Amino acid sequence: MSNWNVNANSFVPNPNARPFVPGQPYTPPTPEQPIVEPAEDWEEQADPSPVTAQQETVSSPVEEPTPAAPVAESAPPKKEPTPEEDVIAPLAKKFQRTVYVDDGSHKEHINIVFVGHVDAGKSTIGGQLMFLTGMVDKRTLEKYEREAKEKGRESWYLSWCMDTNDEEREKGKTVEVGRAYFETEKRHFTILDAPGHKSFVPNMIAGATQADLAVLVISARRGEFETGFDRGGQTREHSMLVKTAGVKHLVILVNKMDDPTVKWEEERFKEIEGKLTPYLRKLGFNPKTDITYIPCSGLTGSFIKDRPSATEGSWYTGPCFIEFIDELLPSFKRDFNGPVRCIVCEKYSEMGTVIIGKMESGCVQKGDTLVVMPNKQPVQVLQIWADDVETDRVVAGDNIKFKLKGIEESELQAGFIICSPDSLAKTGRIFDAEVLVLEHKSIIASGYSCVLHIQSAVEEVTVKGVIATIDKKTGEKKRAKFVKQDEKCIMRLESAESFVLEPFKEFPYLGRFTLRDEGKTIAIGKVLKVIE
Repeated sequence: MSNWNVNANSFVPNPNARPFVPGQPYTPPTPEQPIVEPAEDWEEQADPSPVTAQQETVSSPVEEPTPAAPVAESAPPKKEPTPEEDVIAPLAKKFQRTVYVDDGSHKEHINIVFVGHVDAGKSTIGGQLMFLTGMVDKRTLEKYEREAKEKGRESWYLSWCMDTNDEEREKGKTVEVGRAYFETEKRHFTILDAPGHKSFVPNMIAGATQADLAVLVISARRGEFETGFDRGGQTREHSMLVKTAGVKHLVILVNKMDDPTVKWEEERFKEIEGKLTPYLRKLGFNPKTDITYIPCSGLTGSFIKDRPSATEGSWYTGPCFIEFIDELLPSFKRDFNGPVRCIVCEKYSEMGTVIIGKMESGCVQKGDTLVVMPNKQPVQVLQIWADDVETDRVVAGDNIKFKLKGIEESELQAGFIICSPDSLAKTGRIFDAEVLVLEHKSIIASGYSCVLHIQSAVEEVTVKGVIATIDKKTGEKKRAKFVKQDEKCIMRLESAESFVLEPFKEFPYLGRFTLRDEGKTIAIGKVLKVIE
């Protein structure tokens, strides 16, 4: 006890030390080297941080950029300074390159989600699109047609391109969000085929959060449109969820126009248009700029790529569906040079951890070191696929798969965000939000709990308190203790654990959410302020 030096300096681990190899003599590193350069850097930044030990360890990766992998593992104990110091240089270089490559070689990428009531023909139209653009060959379709005939499901064969598992084919109902892609001369499209059944609305929300353009499929068959559009039908709920997910353009495909009860009648088309437009206007879509109605038949392919014979629908003079999305759809603004934000939608383990997601902003290259939020776990990107094709680089708007190093599959969840280390997404547990209650029988007051869907994350939240109600017409705020149906209010919500969310003003796609309870969507809202 008496030989111990009580005044010795505290032990500071050096993450960049070389590994210990038995039998080799130990050569101590020269202490002056790491301190020389960062001393100026830190002064330039005018950051009088007292933790000198951290600064020393951080500085060495800047001088020797070779050991990229060890940096990834050594990053967790350091909080803010690490990413600042170690990533700024490569990021800047990477972003210049993105802008440079972007002239011409990169087709604009658009994600289309197909939504609508169950059995409106979403998967069939998806299959027809793939066949007409050459993504599925005739032989495969003939095989599907034979198999469908054997099962007595003749008219379902096109939907089998999208519904790949046996359960979906057996019942003719989509359960998971099907994915496929096709290309035209100018653009690259990803089809997200969302389930229409009300039991699978959470899956549909996950699909809608990845979409730029929504296609609402309506069945024109008499009785089917009415069922889907009346209270309790999925047509209303889906169009509202799509709007909440941030989709700006809505194409309405009035399907099954070739049905014997319709026979391409213009009156039926006009009747559907007349009933739907007022509802969509109420949701916030502008009928003149955001909504396009196209009559079609998913089974025969009329008006999807080519016009049918003059006897069918000669009254419709507008564009066909593929022509519209390829030429008439306005371009989407993408933030290629912003911070990396990639939403994790699914994850699985296959020779490493693989995530499926959508790039919301920024650009990622093979070998980049990124951070998974809300874990703050640094990861390295080993492989990148965009729509199942391996590439070296993806940019905002792409649907991606990443193989990640440095994180286990069990540590990831849908709704996590992958960020660039120099600008991490905010995480919070308590936040204030502006909420519009759509349908709820009783009142909502403090203590009420429900399920919150924000991008592809699902969290259970409790209302901490209603702060004020907002008059829809005047925008005037009044103090209130509770809120009821069709009212707009500001409330404070709290969840058990923190998750990624941002104020709506800063990152709209991380600031909008939906509240659901007992299988119904009860409210939509946007995050105003993250409290803690």
